[in-house]
Amino acid sequence: MTRLCGVRPRWRTDVLGDFFCPGCGGDRNYRRQHGRRWLRLLGTPVLPLGPVIGSVQCTSCHGRYGVEALEQPTSVRLGAMLRDAQYTIALALLAAGGTAHRAAREAACAAVREAGFEDCGEAQVLAALAALSGLGGELHDAHGMAGGLAVELHAALEPLAPHLAQQGRERLLLQGAAIALADGRYLPQEREVLAAVGSCLDLPKGQVPALLEAATRAPYENL
Repeated sequence: MTRLCGVRPRWRTDVLGDFFCPGCGGDRNYRRQHGRRWLRLLGTPVLPLGPVIGSVQCTSCHGRYGVEALEQPTSVRLGAMLRDAQYTIALALLAAGGTAHRAAREAACAAVREAGFEDCGEAQVLAALAALSGLGGELHDAHGMAGGLAVELHAALEPLAPHLAQQGRERLLLQGAAIALADGRYLPQEREVLAAVGSCLDLPKGQVPALLEAATRAPYENL
């Protein structure tokens, strides 16, 4: 009887795209599909029985997953988000500490290049900083940042935080701390920006001061 009749869904493809496949463990193509259950007789659908929940199918392993699988960024997208986060943190810390000290400018530029912007020099960093700071005019938010930088910081870090392990989020904070410490001890406004970075990265409030204090006692690269 199981060979004569049975119930199986019939799928229709709505969207094609790229996603991070949980089964393959990498970026793959997907089909986003909706379907309906059919009573089949000798493999032929003869009677519709009702809709099934939409799903995503990997075109490589043919695994089928819930549409929430599309919320996980692809490896390419995650890399771009991480680069943007490092870049924005560098600009925010440079803005907080000022651009007068050469060591701070060099530390910020080094962080930007490490993020993947290898052709971005000091002139480009300062130009980007001026443009973003200018977006806020004379207005500053609660963290002492120009409005444009505050918006960019939240936009770059908050979507990234759920996809990073604790160690990765701590590393981003410590990269900012290294820029702040390049020309001496933390300034009050630098601490405020670093607290904002920790908040955007969803780090525990009590952990942020401890990490910043640890950064003053040991070279950043050894943390």
